[in-house]
Amino acid sequence: MIVWDRVRNLRDEIGADAFEEVVDLFLEEVQTEIDRLRAPREALDIEGQLHFLKGSALNLGFIAFSDLCHVGEAAAAAGQGGRVDLTEILCCFEQSKAAFLAGLTAAVMAA
Repeated sequence: MIVWDRVRNLRDEIGADAFEEVVDLFLEEVQTEIDRLRAPREALDIEGQLHFLKGSALNLGFIAFSDLCHVGEAAAAAGQGGRVDLTEILCCFEQSKAAFLAGLTAAVMAA
């Protein structure tokens, strides 16, 4: 669900202090888009929102979530936005976020 090597590499590249800021910013920005995905479908730019989420997720190693966003983005680009399973995507984000936060100290900071 989380690619911890990617998370550790990011922390090593930018430093521990900047890493905390990046994590906070990531969670804030992604949560904003997640909240938007909960809006009525007519108000959504599913393709654009999933593209943003896919890229953001990859930066912090949320691979399963990123994969679902990629599939949904491709479907929306092909005119199949109504078939995108937003419930699955939202659930995967919540599970990924929980796994990330639970494992953050042990898997990343201690390494």
